[in-house]
Amino acid sequence: MKLKQINWTWIITGALGLQFAGTALAAEDADIELLKKQIQELDQKVRVLEREREIDQDGAAAAAKAAPKLTLGANGFSFASADSNYVAQLHGVVQFDSRTFFHDGGLNGNDGFLIRRARPILSGTFYHDFDYMFVPDFGGSTVQIQDAYVNYRYNPALQLEVGKFKSPIGLEQLQADANTTFNERSLVTDLVPNRDLGVELHGDLLDSRVSYAVGVFNGAPDYNGTSTNQSFQDYKALVSRVFFQPWKNSSVDAVRGLGFGVAGSYEADHPTGITGLTPGYTTDGQQKFFTYGSGATADGTHWRISPQAYYYYGPFGLLAEYAISDQKVAKSGASANVRNDAWELTGSWLLTGEDATYTGVTPLHPFDPRSNQWGAWQVVARYGELSVDDAAFAKGFASSSASADKAQAWSVGLDWFLNKNLRANVSYSHTVFSGYNGAASGIAQPENVLFSRLQLAF
Repeated sequence: MKLKQINWTWIITGALGLQFAGTALAAEDADIELLKKQIQELDQKVRVLEREREIDQDGAAAAAKAAPKLTLGANGFSFASADSNYVAQLHGVVQFDSRTFFHDGGLNGNDGFLIRRARPILSGTFYHDFDYMFVPDFGGSTVQIQDAYVNYRYNPALQLEVGKFKSPIGLEQLQADANTTFNERSLVTDLVPNRDLGVELHGDLLDSRVSYAVGVFNGAPDYNGTSTNQSFQDYKALVSRVFFQPWKNSSVDAVRGLGFGVAGSYEADHPTGITGLTPGYTTDGQQKFFTYGSGATADGTHWRISPQAYYYYGPFGLLAEYAISDQKVAKSGASANVRNDAWELTGSWLLTGEDATYTGVTPLHPFDPRSNQWGAWQVVARYGELSVDDAAFAKGFASSSASADKAQAWSVGLDWFLNKNLRANVSYSHTVFSGYNGAASGIAQPENVLFSRLQLAF
């Protein structure tokens, strides 16, 4: 049998192909290994970059956490440490007023414009638990320090305040000056002290449903429209107040805004060269209608008591208080306890539907005529009266030819809250007097005065 001829060309060609294929496969394997190595290197680099980014983010977060906090808004300027242990806040109140007296035989007060208050307010916190406030007043003819105190806040229920601040008696007196309903406080405020130097323990109990204050102060005469920090007796004044808001946290709107309480003071007056008596009781127009005569001094016990209440429900607000000031007065060997009393009732209604509160009004639609928004509008009305004890005149401590024994004041007004910081208001007050036997140009006729105010508060 004859063998077929072997095709060596095919064999050689196939062998060469296998060789080339093997070489290609080896090269491809090398490339794959190289790519794997490169991928691993890139992955390692990405991991390093991601870690560096995490470190940078942690560092930025730590730096931000340690950085002080700055805020500026409707509530003023605030500068705080990162942990809020140190806080400084800057607020302010400026009130530009006008008074226009109708000269109809009354007190003939001076018409004109005045800066009623101009107060930069510095307050804040240090070491977390210590609050402070410093308030000078550049309104009027002299610069005064209105408030200057430190308050240790162990917790909301236990706080200790030291310095100069408001005595915790009058309800309207304790209301912030920027939030009062009328330009001037009522006749009741004549019978309670203003600011005084002292030490006070105070706090809020039962989830703020009960607040209390008890303190020892230098002691001050009945309010005379200006601040005082002088002591008029050898012994200090003990002052206390308790106020209840039993349904403050209730879900029932109709009872949430009810608050009531009582405050009082007790002191012993022993003056040495100073009368220790009020410089005078003033009208809404800040004109004196009662003063003690020359030689009359406070000489003995002086106590006050003031039941008080308010009620706010939706746009409606009502504030009421009563005050008695009983003081032993002496002159030329005669002495008597003179008991003066006063009361007031103030009502308000927000025409634009905002909620009325003791701490002010925030408009639902701040003034912006381009958006047809006009702020908040509130109508207000008040009646108040103050009666001086007959003993003040019977014993010769005061004279009916210079003072009245009673004042009754009716007031109405309109308040316009353009926004949280800017407020304008106008009001009219009519005050009548009794028991006055002096000249016709005095207080024999009523006092009629028109007030206006533009206020900036932040």
